[in-house]
Amino acid sequence: MHFFNNLPQRLGRPEKNNPQYRCPAEPGLGRGNDFKTWEVKKMNLIETSQAIQQGNVSLGIELGSTRIKAVLVTDDFETIASGGYVWENKFENGIWTYSLEEVWEGIQRSYAQIAADIQGKYHTTLTKISAIGVSAMMHGYLAFAENGELLVPFRTWRNNITEQAADELTERFQFNIPQRWSIAHLYQAILNQEPHVKDIRFITTLAGYVHWKLSGEKVLGIGDASGVFPVDEETGTYRKDFLDTFDRLENVAPYPWHIGKVLPKVLKAGEYAGTLTTEGAALLDVNGNLQAGSLMAPPEGDAGTGMVCTNSVRKRTGNISVGTSAFSMIVLDQPLEKVYRDIDIVTTPSGAPVAMVHINNCSSDINAWANLFKQFAERLGVDLPADRLYETLFLVAAKADPDAGGLLNYSYLSGENITKMPAGRPLFVRKPDSAFTLANFVQAQLYAAFAPLKIGMDILKNEEGIKTDVLIAQGGLFKTPVIGQQVLANALNTPITVMSTAGEGGAWGMAVLAVYAKSGNGKQSLEDFLDQNVFTHPESMTLSPEPEGVSEYEAFIKRYEAGLPVESMAVKSIG
Repeated sequence: MHFFNNLPQRLGRPEKNNPQYRCPAEPGLGRGNDFKTWEVKKMNLIETSQAIQQGNVSLGIELGSTRIKAVLVTDDFETIASGGYVWENKFENGIWTYSLEEVWEGIQRSYAQIAADIQGKYHTTLTKISAIGVSAMMHGYLAFAENGELLVPFRTWRNNITEQAADELTERFQFNIPQRWSIAHLYQAILNQEPHVKDIRFITTLAGYVHWKLSGEKVLGIGDASGVFPVDEETGTYRKDFLDTFDRLENVAPYPWHIGKVLPKVLKAGEYAGTLTTEGAALLDVNGNLQAGSLMAPPEGDAGTGMVCTNSVRKRTGNISVGTSAFSMIVLDQPLEKVYRDIDIVTTPSGAPVAMVHINNCSSDINAWANLFKQFAERLGVDLPADRLYETLFLVAAKADPDAGGLLNYSYLSGENITKMPAGRPLFVRKPDSAFTLANFVQAQLYAAFAPLKIGMDILKNEEGIKTDVLIAQGGLFKTPVIGQQVLANALNTPITVMSTAGEGGAWGMAVLAVYAKSGNGKQSLEDFLDQNVFTHPESMTLSPEPEGVSEYEAFIKRYEAGLPVESMAVKSIG
C-alpha cells in the first residue's frame, strides 16, 4: 500500500531535524530534540528516595476496560513505579459487568506492585503519598442503598439496554442522552419497574465509587459527571432545568428521592475532593504501611485522563483514545447547532464543553484474533510475547492490497450505537473471489476497528464544519509504530500525532491531575498548568493522511456501510 512505501525508514531511527519524528519519552523529563545527546533531567536515586520518604509523590489509578493500572510520580511528573492487573468484563444475565470484589483485588495488587518496586529500587517503604487521583471507564450505573449496599450488579458503559429511556430523555431535554449514560440506566430501570429503584440513595460511576470508598466523599470530577447527567458550563454543575424536568416525569414522581439528591457532587479539576481516610488507606495497602491524609483529586473518567495525558484540554484541540472502546474528544469553542444522537456533549476536567464520538467496539476483535494466532504459534512450540505478536501481525499489513482484498470485518463484541446495532456479533465476511491473505486480513481488522469512529466523526466534519489541524491519539494499539496511526490518519483524513504516553497514559494522566490538585486551586488554569509545567518539551510523532490511503479507506467504508444489513441479520438470527 502507498502509505507503507517508506516503512523501513519510518520504523528506524528518528530523523534528527524532522519535527514529525521525535522519539517518544515520558513527558516532563525535559528531553531535547538532539538524538545524539539527549539530556534527561531526572531526579537521582538519592533525591527520589528522599521524595518518597517525605511523601512528595502522587498516585494515579485508572480502572480501564481490560486493565487496572497505578502509577506513582514525583512532583516533576516522572513515573518512578507502576503496577497493573488484567481483568475482563463478564456477560452475566444479559448484563456486561465487573464484580466489586475484583475492583479491589485489582487495585490492591497494582498498589502492592508499586510498593514492592519502591522497596526494591530505593530501599524505602512507601508510607506517605501527598495526593491521589482515581479514574475509570466512564458512564455506567452503580446504585446504592442508604446503608451503602450495592442494589444491582454494576452495569457498564458497554450495555445497550436503555434505548427507550435514552430516546425519551433526549426528546424531553432536547439534549442527547446516550444509552450508556448513568441517567439513561436509572430511567430505564424505572421504566422496567425494577424493585431496587425505590431503595436508591446514591448513584455514581466506577471512579466515583472507588473515590467514595477511599475518602468517604460522594463527588465526581466534572468530566466524569457530564456522562452521568448533563452539566452546565456556566454553573459547573448539573443543569437545574433538566433536574427539575426529570423529577416531574410521570414515572419518576412517585419515588421518595429527588434526582439532585442521589447524584454525586460535581467538582472541577484542582478543587478539594477530600482526603484518604484510615479505612481507605487500608483498602489500598493491605500490608498496612500507608498512612491516611493524602489529598484526593476529583475522580475522573478515562476520557478526561486521555485529554490530560495528550495535553488536549484547551478549546479547539482534540484527541482520540483507542482501546476496547474508542472515542474522539473535540473541545468546542461554540455550541453545536443541532442535537445529534451520535455526538455526546461532555466536558474537559476543567469544565469546557467537548463533542465526543464514542464507539463501543474497537480493539477487542483484533485482540481475539491475535490470541488465536498466539495459540497456533504455541502449538508450533513458539512463545510469542504480546508486543512481538502484535508487531508481527501489524507489519504484515504492509503487503496488503489497496482495498484489503475486498475483505470485510465487523468488530462488534457488543452493540454499537452509531451503526444502530443492539447487540454484538463479531463477523468476518468475504466473497469467493476475495484475496484472502494474511496481509489483507490484518488490514481489514485495522480498517474495521476505526469504521464506526469515522462514521461519527464525519457528522462533525460534514454537518457542523468542525475541523482540527491535528488529533492526538493514545492507546495500546499504537505501541506498534506507524501502522495503526497511519490507518487512523487516512480514515479520518486528519494528521494524527502519537505522544510518548500512547500505550499507558490514563493512570499517568490521573497522577498529573493529583499533582495539579495539590498545587493550589486557582493559581493556574489546567490548560496553563499542562503547557507550562508538564508538556514543556513535548515529544511525539505525527503522520499526515496520504491521498491514496484516504481514497482506499473511503472505498472500504462504503463497502462497510453497504454490508451493515448482514451484521444486523446476524444479530437477529444468532441468539
